[in-house]
Amino acid sequence: MQEYFDSITAALETLIQPGERFTSNFSAEDSDFVRFNQNQVRQAGHVVQRGVSIDLIEGKRHVAGAITLSGDLLTDRDRLGELVRDLREKRSVVPEDPYLLIAEEPKSGRRVAPNHLPDGREAVAEIQRAGQGRDLVGIYAAGGIHAGYASSTGQRNWYSAYSYNFDWSFYHRADKAVKTSYAGFEWRGDEFSRKVRWATEQLDVLKHPAKTISPGRYRVYLAPAALNDLVGILNWGGFGLKAHKTRQTPLLKLAAGETRLNPGVTLLENTKEGIAPNFQEAGFLKPDSVPLIQGGAYRECLVSPRSAREYGVSTNGASGSEMAQSIDLAPGGVGVDTVLGELGTGLLINNLWYLNYSDRSACRTTGMTRFATFWVEGGRIAAPLNVMRFDETIYRVLGENLAGLTREREMILDSSTYGGRSVDSARLPGALVDEFTLTL
Repeated sequence: MQEYFDSITAALETLIQPGERFTSNFSAEDSDFVRFNQNQVRQAGHVVQRGVSIDLIEGKRHVAGAITLSGDLLTDRDRLGELVRDLREKRSVVPEDPYLLIAEEPKSGRRVAPNHLPDGREAVAEIQRAGQGRDLVGIYAAGGIHAGYASSTGQRNWYSAYSYNFDWSFYHRADKAVKTSYAGFEWRGDEFSRKVRWATEQLDVLKHPAKTISPGRYRVYLAPAALNDLVGILNWGGFGLKAHKTRQTPLLKLAAGETRLNPGVTLLENTKEGIAPNFQEAGFLKPDSVPLIQGGAYRECLVSPRSAREYGVSTNGASGSEMAQSIDLAPGGVGVDTVLGELGTGLLINNLWYLNYSDRSACRTTGMTRFATFWVEGGRIAAPLNVMRFDETIYRVLGENLAGLTREREMILDSSTYGGRSVDSARLPGALVDEFTLTL
């Protein structure tokens, strides 16, 4: 795949006229997809796709465009020429961009992760053995994700990562299912078996009559997937410099030092251990990690090149959206095997959905429990719970009411495939939280 990127870049260079500059971003994947229903393979396929985006620059005027590549170099050279001519024509009528900033000092590099992916047939066979006698529903996606950057300065960067993501459920009926995922870079049968056993135990409880509880405040255990939903919503403007400067960040009080989270909360953008490329679309390299929250206090913003130019600071390699792509929350001291005993009596919440801000300035979030949520008594799962709505502020959940984080963490890959497999990831523990507010 890298050879094709090099060929496309060489073709692009021949199209550039004197006085012009360019940046280009190449993206590709080589992926297997398998869809399961009732523990049967219902659809299987293999996807190979490539694309390139180009920003054609003259002075401070620039226009960007993108095409999907066919893989036939002769055809793609012609289409690339058409794109460049179209961008050149459009650029003549656009105004100057005062915040344009691209990497001027070439910093080329190549980062290729090892490929330890399982054989697809073996993975499918193991999945079907796990689902024997049950209604297993899910999608298995695995393969390489590739990215390249090239510019008229001569900078060349390449990145390849190989990952799998099995997003699946044991379905019972109606809205009752045990949803989980297993993702990473190397398939470990013992880890997958542990997840299957835990899901099977919960599926057995789902067959019991559901319990309804009254609105109020309860001690809860948020499994890593549920915590990922809560932490993920912070990415909606929580960490970007632009949002902070315009006072639109939901973490404004934290950034201003008016409040703190629990001292055990340290949150990083951990590019080194994620699956996102270590460079961004304007050619700036990303550091291995950026401390966003450290010891409960706000530490650094994600700064895109445009924000850097606008506010007169240095960029730290953030993308234009200034959203974290490789979230990493530090572990705590609670063992997963003892977490229900630590919970005592309360709720085990595996999944959340329909999240949104109910009061953005207070970082208050509302949403619903989903799938397998259980009532726990005396450290044992007693009954499934009917769906409840919650309304809570992150300052309570990860602040004054945080009772503990688990030692063990889970790697969660974004299962989105809209236009291509997502490179967003999160590595998170579970969280014990006191007085979690359920509203109806």
